[in-house]
Amino acid sequence: MILVESFRIAVRGILSSRLRSLLTMLGVTIGVGAVIILVAVGNGSSKAVQDQLEGLGTNVLTVFQGGFFGPGDGNRPGTQSSSQALTLDDVEALQNPQNAPSIKSVSPVLMAQVTATYEGATYTPSQFVGTNGAYFEASNYELASGRLFTDEDYEARSRVAVLGETVAQGLFGAADPIGKRILLNGVRFEVIGVLAAKGSAGPLNQDEIAMAPLTAVQDALTGPRSSLSSIVVQATSTDTTDTAQAEITTTLYSTHEITDPTEADFTVFNQAALLAASSESNDVFTVLLGAVAGISLLVGGIGVMNIMLVTVTERTREIGIRKAVGARRSHIVSQFLVEAVLLSMLGGALGVVAGLVGSRFEIIGVEPVVAPYSVFLAFGVSVLVGLFFGSYPANRAASLRPIEALRYE
Repeated sequence: MILVESFRIAVRGILSSRLRSLLTMLGVTIGVGAVIILVAVGNGSSKAVQDQLEGLGTNVLTVFQGGFFGPGDGNRPGTQSSSQALTLDDVEALQNPQNAPSIKSVSPVLMAQVTATYEGATYTPSQFVGTNGAYFEASNYELASGRLFTDEDYEARSRVAVLGETVAQGLFGAADPIGKRILLNGVRFEVIGVLAAKGSAGPLNQDEIAMAPLTAVQDALTGPRSSLSSIVVQATSTDTTDTAQAEITTTLYSTHEITDPTEADFTVFNQAALLAASSESNDVFTVLLGAVAGISLLVGGIGVMNIMLVTVTERTREIGIRKAVGARRSHIVSQFLVEAVLLSMLGGALGVVAGLVGSRFEIIGVEPVVAPYSVFLAFGVSVLVGLFFGSYPANRAASLRPIEALRYE
């Protein structure tokens, strides 16, 4: 009964000063909306990075030549070793299931600089890769048209090429490139496929790429003795990535005749570890954004307290009359506390609407992803803000002596 009466009085008080109440709610609205939008931006940024990394493969490991290594695992900072080239012998050793049962596929990677030409059109892809057929699956490349080269093309040393979308458009425009013959550094290759658009991974445009069988690249472009740029290894699953990494290290220690881990001459890059680290850092970033937005919600709460103190002052005589006719302390506290909470709840509800609407638009190049917990958390905090910042004005009103309140003008 007390709450019903307090609610009725609170509504009447809010409606009697509409502009002031609206401005008070605005502070809470901005705070709640900011929390929802900034957390959504943090989530959207995290999702974009994770999508890019997952596009490169979460069960993929890349072996690079040289690097810094420490004792124990061949991957911690330590002594820089002399560098020994990665070779096809290393690839064959890793492809042996007895050496590495957790490895699904192994792809040698030979990077080269080429200029592609076709009937007067010239294009220099940022990446030209000589590899085998397993590389497409390991790197999550999909086919848009034509076909991918296979292990049979690799063994036959076929001079065929698969182009990324950007390269295909640069050379052929809107024309169909399948079956056309292009020149790579003056050597003729047949285009057999075009890759589906994949977008960028950081500064790297994954569509600005051309690929050919490594054997043909060595025969026609780089020479048969060229060392590999890297080796891409696909584990049997995401769960076996760490096991595959250990098997790679052990196998290459054997092929490179390494007995001391500090003398290791290769680096094993774990994509899953990078994804986990990126996720961790983005979580921290999201929390920081939410905390910054929470400050504006705190400021909104201070505004609620300020207005409630003004309201208490304006209603001093009303408080004296209510106490004179029998209102208890709990009645007065309830009246002003309900009004403060109602202001915060209305402001919070408007903030939720504003946050959800604002999260539908791209912000600084990021597509926001609303986190449901942020909506409930922001609204819940807005209610608590009303309770906390309304408590002092309510208790101050309840502490007024009836005689002094009745004399107040």
